[in-house]
Order: sequence, then C-alpha cells, then structure tokens
Amino acid sequence: MSNKHSSPPVNRAHIRQHFSHAAPNYDEAAILQKTVAARVDERLELTTLMPLTVADIGAGTGLLTEKVMRRYPKAQHFAIDLSTAMLQQAWQRLQPPRSWFPFTQKKRVSLINADAYALPLADQSIDLLVSNLMLQWCDDLDRVFQEFRRVLKPEGLIMFTTFGPDTLKELKQAWSVADPEQMHVNHFVDMHDIGDALIRNGFGQPVMDVEHFTLTYDRPMGVLKDLKAIGATNASLNRERGLMGKHKFQRMLQAYEALAQPDGKIPATYEVVHGHAWAAQEVFKGPERNRDGLVEISLDEFARQTAKK
Repeated sequence: MSNKHSSPPVNRAHIRQHFSHAAPNYDEAAILQKTVAARVDERLELTTLMPLTVADIGAGTGLLTEKVMRRYPKAQHFAIDLSTAMLQQAWQRLQPPRSWFPFTQKKRVSLINADAYALPLADQSIDLLVSNLMLQWCDDLDRVFQEFRRVLKPEGLIMFTTFGPDTLKELKQAWSVADPEQMHVNHFVDMHDIGDALIRNGFGQPVMDVEHFTLTYDRPMGVLKDLKAIGATNASLNRERGLMGKHKFQRMLQAYEALAQPDGKIPATYEVVHGHAWAAQEVFKGPERNRDGLVEISLDEFARQTAKK
C-alpha cells in the first residue's frame, strides 16, 4: 500500500547505531521523552481499558514501559526496540526487585529486539499498544500501522506520540541560512496525515492533538549535544555524505544565535503529536479515505469516549 505522505527514506542501521551509542547516557538527556511518557500515562488514566497484553513499541530505556507496568500490574508486557543496547538499559529499569522473586508467578515483561515494521507478535494478540516518540523514525506510516493493526485485537487501543513539523524549527531555519541545498533535520509528518494513515489501515476514528514544548539553552551547541546524547541524528538516506565544511557549520551556529529569545536563551521547539485510535472490527482495505474519520477533541471528550469502551 502506497503512502503519498511518507517521509524521505530512513537508514534503519544508522538509527540503530546511533541509539545504541546513546543508550548508556540516554536518560540523562531525555528530559522531553520523560515528560511526554508521563503525558501518555496520564491519558491512559482516562480510559477504562484493562488490558491483559501490552506492547511498548520503541521502548528505548523503558521510560513508558515502566509506567504502563505500574498501571496494569496484572498484564503481560512486551518492550520492543530496534537497539539491543537500549533494551539492556531497559532491563536495569524494569527487572523486579529480588524481594519480589518468591511471589513472581510469571515473567511480567519480555524485552524483544525487533523493528516496528516486523513485530514478532502473533496476530490479534495485543490489547494495548503504546509508543512514545518512535514513529518519527519510520519513513512509511502505512507499513508500520499495518503491522500495529495486525497484532492488535479487534477493539484494541493504540496510543502514541510522535514529532510534528514544527519540531526543531529553529535549527531548520539556521541550517536553511547556512546550507539551503541540503536537508540537515529530519522530516516530520503532519498530524492530519498521520490520522489519514491510521484510517487507511484499519483504525476507527483516530483522535489527534498537539502540544508544543520549548527547551532553552545557553548556546546552540547545547541543542546539538542533547540531540546527539539521545541518538537523534539526521537518518535520511538522502543526507549529504562526507565531512561537512567548518564554515557551513559556523554559519549555522551564527544563524541560530540570531534566533535567541529576549533573555538570550537559545530555543529548541518540539511539536509533540498525541494520537489514539481503536482497532476496527474489520480491517479497511482499498483506496485512500478522506478525513471524515479524523476528529480533534478535548481530553474531557476523550475521557467520555474511552469510558464507553
């Protein structure tokens, strides 16, 4: 199935390598990731779902997995990530205290090294699928949502976050001044296109909304160091190869300095797209649908909707 809103092709090996390198110190720099994981957990509070099986796709170091394990202590959990190094960190977070051992009847969480495009999970085996800031690394939303729909039970819930187009807009602007011919920042898909992809692939009435976060730094290099620390680099297969000229890089830093706030701080904006949808009883197939099934609602309305499930 084609996706006219797909992102530029992404190098999966490049992503795995950078996240594996970042894994040991990831949590120190993942301030936004921790905040957004807490937001996802807050939204789960509004549902009446009592899942028996939960999968966290792109679990990383287990920031969200830990929260859903606490929320659903009787469920069987799966933490799935492309990077084994990330999963090693997750195991340190998620393994039960030794004092629990005599009372543990089964393994509550399984850590699985796998790609979101090919989940080693049985068809219709998952009640709740969560994913925190992973989808931006997938260049084919139709393909990944097809896989999510395959493993979800009918009426199962998907709840996710990803980055929207305004993410790192200051860094994009600075690079457009220094090197307008090349793409130095990843492409992020619009909220409405994500909703369309959900509908095309068997999810009913996806609900989308957006939060904006602005982190501030003393210098532009602080932004770049944090991005490197969490493994977030330009993963496009179309990115420029070879060493970047020092002059281009300095021009970018100067252009970024010019975007400083009145207090002198350097901003880094992140547009976080929140989405949830229920797996339809029948998988939709055929031509691309319109946006009639995409709605934007308040959290109060979301609570009323999920309470009916």
